Formats: sequence, structure tokens, C-alpha cells
Amino acid sequence: MKRYEIDGTFYYCPVDLTLSIIGGRWKSLVFWNLRNGTKRFGEIKKILVGINDKMLTQVLRELEKSGIISRKVYEVIPPKVEYSLTDDGRKLLPVMQLMADWGEKFEI
Repeated sequence: MKRYEIDGTFYYCPVDLTLSIIGGRWKSLVFWNLRNGTKRFGEIKKILVGINDKMLTQVLRELEKSGIISRKVYEVIPPKVEYSLTDDGRKLLPVMQLMADWGEKFEI
């Protein structure tokens, strides 16, 4: 049986591993909204109605730790931080696009 590992956690199914990285209410939405380019914290928060600062910070940290997004800090005052997809994150875009296409059939 094949075994997969990321961040010290072992998985026996690659789909389970992938879902652990981008699954959940907010992770996939943050990921999907970075598909068109770099965004700052405030921009992401405006798009994701209902997310609070603490949750958005947690989601961004988890996605960064997984190597899906990158965080660039500019040494200016006030602080400026930008988030964008990494190469590995962009490799997931076709999968997410297929999910979006499938979900579109439920539009009313």
C-alpha cells in the first residue's frame, strides 16, 4: 500500500492528502480567489464575506505552510503583505477549475 506524507502527517490516499490541504470552508475560497493574481490581506477579507481576521490569518498560514501560497512582506510603514499562489498552487488550478465547472450546473 502506498503512503504519502506532508508536514509529518501520513496519508494512504492522495485525494485525502489534497483535500486536507485545500479542503474546508475557507481554504478553497482563499485559494480560488488568488487564481487571478496577488492580493493583500484586506482585499481577500473583502471578497470573503463572513470571515474574521483570526480565521483568515490561520487559513493563510496553513496554505503557506503547505506550500500552496507565498507571502511577501514589504519593509514599509504601514506594513504591506501580499499573498499569491506558488508554482505548486498553480498546479492545482485545473482541479479547482473542474470543480467550478461542475458546480456551475447548479446556477439558478
